[in-house]
Amino acid sequence: MNDMPRHVRIVEVGARDGLQNEKTIIPAATKIELIDRLSATGLRTIEATSFVSPKWIPQLADAAEVFTGIAKKPGVSYPVLVPNLQGYERARAVGAEEVAVFAAASEAFSRKNINASIDESIERFVPVIEHAQADDVKVRGYVSTVLGCPYQGEVPVADVVRVASKLHALGCYEISLGDTIGIGTPARARAMLRAVAGEVPRAALAVHFHDTRGQALANILACLEEGVAVVDSSVSGTGGCPYAKGATGNVATEDVVYMLEGMGIATGVDLPALIGTGLWLSGQLGRETSSRVARAGV
Repeated sequence: MNDMPRHVRIVEVGARDGLQNEKTIIPAATKIELIDRLSATGLRTIEATSFVSPKWIPQLADAAEVFTGIAKKPGVSYPVLVPNLQGYERARAVGAEEVAVFAAASEAFSRKNINASIDESIERFVPVIEHAQADDVKVRGYVSTVLGCPYQGEVPVADVVRVASKLHALGCYEISLGDTIGIGTPARARAMLRAVAGEVPRAALAVHFHDTRGQALANILACLEEGVAVVDSSVSGTGGCPYAKGATGNVATEDVVYMLEGMGIATGVDLPALIGTGLWLSGQLGRETSSRVARAGV
């Protein structure tokens, strides 16, 4: 199959997935400015924060302050991650209109990450999704470790399909398939996507690749050729996973946009403005950007 989309929606995860692994606590004002800068680039989906327990991820303990502080631009979605009904209620209390839930395809990762089995984690989402549907709140689903796990190694494709299809059946409008440790290659990414697309409509699938081994752009391209039109990425390539030691950052949004625009695929994103935001963020974090495009001065 080679059904390349004409337009790709970028889901910017830098403010949440990108920053959650930073060891030094970043001020809420910096996070707010980051999101406001991203809003000015033309991005239409910017994941703002996560309403998880501060004990899990102290970096995001300021979720309510950040979400209420950002200047929400009309036409832009600001989804937030919620682990359970309590997190959902905290998110709704500050006006969140889209939430995301997360499950692993790896049993070992699920137990290490949230101290629950895959099935138990999904059960926690049932009341979240029920409340969201009653409140007319959109729910996105994340499936992590779709191409490998730091604890159990190989993850059977059948497990990825089962978790993704379950979340979709429960009511998640979109399922993001995440290579949490960046172990995938194009052939494996394509095979995994095809398997999931056998149960979940391609229009409801997104991809989320980490660039640990420099394979992220190639993996994204393989999935674009399969008809996927939604890509998660993180400005300046920030991120990692606090529960996956050694996993480096997400693919840089700047690099993804550069590749897509160079292929004639529209994103609606102002690349120079995005690069400027990435360089600003790298300065705030005290390190060089991971974006190859930004480093090349494009």
